[in-house]
Amino acid sequence: MVYIHVKKIGNKKYYSLRISVRKENRVITKDLCNLGSDISKINLDNLEKKYKKEIRKSYKTIKKFLDTNYYIERIKKVKKSLFFTKEQLINIEAILLHYRSKFLKLNRLTKKETYNNFLIKFAVNSTAIEGNTITLKEARKLFEEDVMPKNRTLREAYDLINTKKVFNFLLNKKPKLDIDLIIKIHDMLLDKTDKRKGLRNHDIHILGQPFKPSPARYVKSDIRLLLEWYNKNKNIIYPLALAIFFHHKFESIHPFSDGNGRTGRVLMNYILSLHNYPPLVISIRSRKEYLDLLNQADKSLKKNLLEINKSYYQDLINFIYSQYKLSYWDTFLF
Repeated sequence: MVYIHVKKIGNKKYYSLRISVRKENRVITKDLCNLGSDISKINLDNLEKKYKKEIRKSYKTIKKFLDTNYYIERIKKVKKSLFFTKEQLINIEAILLHYRSKFLKLNRLTKKETYNNFLIKFAVNSTAIEGNTITLKEARKLFEEDVMPKNRTLREAYDLINTKKVFNFLLNKKPKLDIDLIIKIHDMLLDKTDKRKGLRNHDIHILGQPFKPSPARYVKSDIRLLLEWYNKNKNIIYPLALAIFFHHKFESIHPFSDGNGRTGRVLMNYILSLHNYPPLVISIRSRKEYLDLLNQADKSLKKNLLEINKSYYQDLINFIYSQYKLSYWDTFLF
C-alpha cells in the first residue's frame, strides 16, 4: 500500500510518499521520497510517472488525501462553537472553501452532473433507511436511462423519483421555510405511493422506539414552535448544528403518518442550502447508529421540545459531522 505520510514537527507538517508491505507477521514501511512541507506543491501526476507501479492501485486514495488536506491547510482561523471541536470546524470550513471557491465555479454541466450523482446517492440511502431495497446501480439506471429495476415495487421506484423531484424543486425555487412548505415537501415525497398526506390527526406510537411523538392535537402548534425557534436561531447557531437540531426536533414531533424520516432529511439539507452549505448523505450502512443517536437525543426533550442539552446531542452531532465530511469529499471532489 502506498500513501502520504505526515510528520508534524512543532507547528509544521512534513509529507513523504510511503509504502507499506506485509511480510509474514511483519509490516515493513519505507519512504519512497520526501515531499516537503508545502502540500500545494506536491504534484501527483509527476509522482505517478516516477512510481507508476507502486502508486497505480492507490492513486484515488492519494489524490483524495492531497486535495482534501490542501483545503484543510488553508484554514487558519475558525470561530468557536459550543458544539464542534476546533478540528471539526477546520474540516467543515475546508469543505465550505472547496465548495464555494472551486465547485460552484465549475461549468454548469459539470455541476449538474455532480448534483445528479449526489441526488442518486441521497435518494438511495435516505429511502433505504426506511426499507427501500433499490440499489445504487439500479437507481442510476432508473434516473439516467429510465430503466425500471427488476423485482422491485413501483412504490420503491417512486420513492426515489419523488425524492429527486423534491430536491430539484427546493434547489431551483428556494421557497420560504414554513409549515406550508413542509407539508408540500411531504406531499411530493408521497406522490403516487401513499394517500395519507397532510399533518396527522391521530396519535401514534412508533414500535420499538422509546420516544413519544407529539399528540395529534399539538402537531401543528409544535411545528409552528419549531419554525419560530429556527427563525430566531438561524443567524446565531452554527448552520450544521442548526440543521441537526431542526432535523431531530422535527423527527420527535413526527407530524405525518408516514414519511417523517425522508421529509426530515430533506429539510436538514434544505436548511444547509439556505445557508449556502453543501448537502449531505446519511449512509444506510450507519442506519442503526443514526437511529440510536436520534433516540439518545430524545432525552434532551423531556421537559421542552426546544431545549438543547449538549450532553444528549453531542454524539448525534459528531455522527452527522462525520457523515457530512465523508459524503462531501466522496461526491463533490473531482
